[in-house]
Amino acid sequence: MPSREEIVRHHDEAEVVYVGAYPTGYVVRIEEPDPTWPHRYAEVAEQISAALGDRLLDIQHIGSTSVPGLPAKPIIDIDVAVADPVDEASYVPALESLGLVHWLTEPDWHQHRLFKMLTEPRVHVHVFGPDCPELVRHRMFRDWLTAHPDDREEYAAAKRSALAQVDTPGAEHGALGFGMRYNLVKQPVVREIYERMFRAAGWA
Repeated sequence: MPSREEIVRHHDEAEVVYVGAYPTGYVVRIEEPDPTWPHRYAEVAEQISAALGDRLLDIQHIGSTSVPGLPAKPIIDIDVAVADPVDEASYVPALESLGLVHWLTEPDWHQHRLFKMLTEPRVHVHVFGPDCPELVRHRMFRDWLTAHPDDREEYAAAKRSALAQVDTPGAEHGALGFGMRYNLVKQPVVREIYERMFRAAGWA
C-alpha cells in the first residue's frame, strides 16, 4: 500500500515514449451519461481477466464513464495492476491479442503503460504496478465524485470549458497532443477537487 504522502502528491508532466501511437482522426467530444458504459467496462474487464489470468492483480473501472451522472468523453478507462509493468513480455502480448494497441509508456509516471482499443466506445487501459499510488487516487476520485454532486457538476463544467478552449479552428483532434492539452486546461479544477477530497480524508 502506498503512503499517504505518495497518494496526495500530484504528478508533473514527464517523458512520454510513444510506442504504437498514431493520429486517428478521432473527434474529441463530451456526451451525456450513457447507461451502457458500465456494461462495456464489464465486457472488456472479463476479456482482460481471461487473457491475463493470475497475472492480473486488480482491475477497476475509473475515469468519468465510471461516475454515474457525469458527462464524459465516451472512452472507458480501466486501471489494471500487474506485478511489474516493466516486464512487458508477461502481459503485453495478451492485451494485444484482444485488439488493444500499446499506445505509449511513461517511465517517470510509475512506469505507466497505456493501451487503446479504437472501436466505439473506445477503451483506454492503464497498466500500473500493484502498489502504485495512482490506483488509489483514481478510485478515490471516482468515489468522491459519485458521492458529491456539487463537485461532479463543477468537474463537468470544467470538462466542457476545457474542450471549448482547445477545440479551436484548425485544431487537429487526431493529433497526439490534443488530449494532453485538454487535460492540462482542466487540471486546476481537478486538483482543487483532489485537495478537498484529501482534506476530507484528513490527509491534507
